[in-house]
Amino acid sequence: MDILKAAQPASTFPTGKPNETDLALVNKLTRKELAADEVYVFSVKLCDNEVDRDGERFTTNCLKGLAGMFVGKTGMFDHSGKSEDQVMRVYETFVDEDPKKRTSTGEAYAALFAKAYLPRNGSNAKLIEEIDAGIKKEVSISCAVKRVKCSVCGKDIGRNGCTHRKGASYDGATCHAVLDEPTDAYEFSFVAVPAQPAAGVVKRRKQKANDATIEDLKRLAEDGRLYRAELLEKTLKAGATAMPEMARELLSAMCGNLQTAQLRQLHDTLREKAAQSLPVYSQLAQQVNGGMHANNEGFRV
Repeated sequence: MDILKAAQPASTFPTGKPNETDLALVNKLTRKELAADEVYVFSVKLCDNEVDRDGERFTTNCLKGLAGMFVGKTGMFDHSGKSEDQVMRVYETFVDEDPKKRTSTGEAYAALFAKAYLPRNGSNAKLIEEIDAGIKKEVSISCAVKRVKCSVCGKDIGRNGCTHRKGASYDGATCHAVLDEPTDAYEFSFVAVPAQPAAGVVKRRKQKANDATIEDLKRLAEDGRLYRAELLEKTLKAGATAMPEMARELLSAMCGNLQTAQLRQLHDTLREKAAQSLPVYSQLAQQVNGGMHANNEGFRV
């Protein structure tokens, strides 16, 4: 069964001029050796294992099977099948799995990514500009699979006794088609509306900006460590005055299990109790009810 699916490009993948590794992979597909400044590379998410707009989804094993099949396949526009629309080619693919992210069916999220190239020439200048500007973004794939199973009964959907319909609800679950056992990959195309919302061109992560962010986080972490150490020392001093019977080591051990906000609250409480236990007066303070002003006791050294 032939399948058409759509996708978008990513953030940690090459965009623009290829590095030595990417260029070597590109040149495996060319008739002559191309230089780095003759090639433009970009990355795309071809498809994933989420249920798409057509009520269909790939299995993770299907994505892995398609990965090898897409290497060397062409890229074009709107699945036209015309040779003049062949402007790109896939030179590397891989499946990225994220066990922390779950699909709507409860499975670990997986996506098939591809790296594609096209020559830098006059006819491709506009396309390269549109890719960089985010105009040409969404993509769709064309492939063939052997099995299209019903998500409800597991049979070939619409066949062999399967009476379920895609999009219909059965016992609270929406029926969809499960695509498995790929047999071929044909091409990928830029399209206006992809079947898979997440499919498309991927941006390259800016390493310098990312490194700066890490350094900023390190500085913030150090500032937080110093603040907590200072707050802990103040708390222990306040505790020595408010609760002289408690050993400093015991109070320190208790504070070690507290979050910084809790430690700050404990410090404020102990500081208030310490002020009550050992009040401090200014020598110039006016005392009431016949206090220091009556006999000058407050000024005696």
